Amino acid sequence: MARLRVGSRGSQLALWQASHISALLREQGHQVEIEVIHTSGDKITDVALAKVGIKGMFTKEIEEALAAGRVDLAVHSLKDLPTELPRGFEIAAITKRESALDVFCSCKYASLDELPHGARVGTSSLRRQAQIKALRPDLDIHPLRGNVDTRLRKVEAGEYDAIILAAAGLNRLGKTQLVKQVIPAGVMCPAAGQGALAIEIRAGDDRIRQHLIFLDNADARATTTCERALLNKLGGGCQVPIGAHAGVRNGHLHLDAIVARPDGSEVLRESREGDDPVQLGEAVGVTLLQRGGEAILDEVYGKGIAVPQQP
Repeated sequence: MARLRVGSRGSQLALWQASHISALLREQGHQVEIEVIHTSGDKITDVALAKVGIKGMFTKEIEEALAAGRVDLAVHSLKDLPTELPRGFEIAAITKRESALDVFCSCKYASLDELPHGARVGTSSLRRQAQIKALRPDLDIHPLRGNVDTRLRKVEAGEYDAIILAAAGLNRLGKTQLVKQVIPAGVMCPAAGQGALAIEIRAGDDRIRQHLIFLDNADARATTTCERALLNKLGGGCQVPIGAHAGVRNGHLHLDAIVARPDGSEVLRESREGDDPVQLGEAVGVTLLQRGGEAILDEVYGKGIAVPQQP
């Protein structure tokens, strides 16, 4: 059996994810150690993600450690990874997916619909902001940064009436006490790859890849490949107002996707079924561009509201 070094960000959630994968590897008989690597995204905590403008802000330093041979594999939230990895890296496994949905967290209110006029809602995502504004243009949306505990404390302290987070992170950490509503994908389309973990390795490292094959989940691979193909066709990252949610229905892939103006004044939706993940994602992406998505995204990029490509 092998001695494997796992690279991970240092946040509570990232370490949970790295520890989870490490435990599965140890069950296979491997010796595993985790190396914490601090990324640019972890160091910049007082600026909304969409305004930071650093490509690979949650992955660059980890990939440098991979390339240098300091670690053998890296565990990422898939939605943090660019749709096109830098040369020299590959995704060896995408594990069984947690919920891809977003959740509404609050101390006082049961749902988005129940928030009073002018309520203060926290989110770091233009995708979430756009969809909230489309539903409730009266709400006061504010940027929200920090780890999961920090964000939840801000709600408990009354800084926000509610915040929107990914269900997966809260489920993994067992911190669901403030979850009042799981928001359906038809109301808030999730980010591409949300809820999935990706195991990144050096490209062509067959020895390490063989150790990780058992972690790769076919449904998770198909659905996230579809979502990321759409994202790639639209030229966007997780901080651009694009949503994608794929699932397997009756043996076929079904993809729901949106492109939205950050102020929620326009939300384009498209749904389609298919069998090839990449073809389906790209086809839906082309349709959204043709229906007005290109103009929306050009405006978003041109105004510097969000950074092009992945953060």
